[in-house]
Amino acid sequence: MTSAPEHAASRTLVYGLLIAVAVGLSLGRLASVERVNEPSVHKPDGDERPRPAWPKVLPTPSPTFGSNDRSRWAAVRALVENGTFVIGTRDRTIVLGSGPALLAAPDPLGRAVLLEAGYRLQLKRDTGIVFEDGFQTVDKIMDPETGEFYSTKPPLLTVIAACEYWVMNRVLGWSIVDHPWLVIPLILVTLNIVPLVVYLLLLSWLAERFGTTDWAKYFVVAAGGFATMVTPFLVTFNNHTVATAGVALLLYLVIRLVETAGEGAGWFALAGLTAGFTACNELPATAFAVGVGVYLLWRFPRPTLTFFVPAALVPVVVMLGLNVLQFGDWQPAYAKFGGPWYTYEGSHWLPPGQTKQGIDYAGRNGETKAEYAFHLLLGHHGWFSLTPIMFLGLTGMLGQILPPLPRVQGRGGQFRLFALFSLLVSVVVIGYYIMKTDNYGGWSNGPRWLMWLSPLWLLCMLPVLDRLATSRVGRLFALALLVVSILSMSYQLWNPWRHPWIYVWMESRGWPAYREP
Repeated sequence: MTSAPEHAASRTLVYGLLIAVAVGLSLGRLASVERVNEPSVHKPDGDERPRPAWPKVLPTPSPTFGSNDRSRWAAVRALVENGTFVIGTRDRTIVLGSGPALLAAPDPLGRAVLLEAGYRLQLKRDTGIVFEDGFQTVDKIMDPETGEFYSTKPPLLTVIAACEYWVMNRVLGWSIVDHPWLVIPLILVTLNIVPLVVYLLLLSWLAERFGTTDWAKYFVVAAGGFATMVTPFLVTFNNHTVATAGVALLLYLVIRLVETAGEGAGWFALAGLTAGFTACNELPATAFAVGVGVYLLWRFPRPTLTFFVPAALVPVVVMLGLNVLQFGDWQPAYAKFGGPWYTYEGSHWLPPGQTKQGIDYAGRNGETKAEYAFHLLLGHHGWFSLTPIMFLGLTGMLGQILPPLPRVQGRGGQFRLFALFSLLVSVVVIGYYIMKTDNYGGWSNGPRWLMWLSPLWLLCMLPVLDRLATSRVGRLFALALLVVSILSMSYQLWNPWRHPWIYVWMESRGWPAYREP
């Protein structure tokens, strides 16, 4: 089972086959993408559950799914068609005075008297893209001064998608309303499928560098294509896929710089640009980007300061500038959470003290941090319970600390530093989400916030897989973990904005306290 250099060409063929299957399946899903109304997630008339009502008329077919991606698509459309980030407007013109008393006034003079007495009635009328079929979303905020609605999603990736849509709209004459199955899937090929190919190619290269058996290398690439959170989210507009590819690319660039003794200013600049762009698309990945920067600064101080750091700042400055263009404020929309931008009348995000049911309000409905941490790691949205192959990655990380566990052979120092760094970053990121969030990412097919950690964990499992490859029982054990992981990531594969199978099973048993009753 040991990997031999003369078998490299054969392994390349196997990698190519695995990547081709992953890409082909993803393109097929993307070509047929459509929001489906499932009876199990809707409610009948009179039902008070926090679920959408069953449509009374035939819904307009749409390749957009839920609030998360619709929020982004609404902003893309607004930028190209209207030249603005504004996705809707609330008309709050004062039309009459105080309700029943004013309306009951017998004549115009009486109504005028009541108006002068201070009675006021505002009629709120919401209009704009975000209130049209296929673009409705709860992921919107409203400027309390102007009544203008904006997407809550960071604008950088949205602007990139808008540039592509601009070409389609202005050159080809396509409209996201009239030609949604041309515009949306083609943009997602750029934002999801191309990063998937880059990610898997780099994962293959990295597996070649650190693995010692053919079986372990094939396992890692297969897991990357089918058994992580990347798989279900390839058919929806999201920031996590791009960030995952960014992490893999940055790992490749760092290893190349180390192996060439820091040659090439362009490679430092590319590494910096990748680090900054990845952090902008996945804010907690800043911990990873900064860690890489510190390591390069230690190894190659001058080129890191001269090329890596300035390049890393470019996407950060662009992101902050886009925030200013969008809101007149450099802070992202998420920084306004809990304030008037989020708590306008009719908002999904109610003011403190008010409660709703459902997973979006798990923490606010009494779930403790201990319970939240358990379910985020081992429970209904668990990193380990849904993708148990990650136990192998954890074992590989701990193996660099605990001598009885498997260590990589032949690349000890370099891999050991990588594994320890991956463990540290993972602890920081997972700890951050445990402390700062309370809703598991909402209606989602797993812990999507942790998706970008996948390349780190997949590579860290290589020494464990190398040891398991030496026995039939070991290989069967690893394959069983892989089967469960693929099952979890393929569950409700048509729509990633659905609960995981463990959650659905628990809900059927009447478990989570915040369940939709």
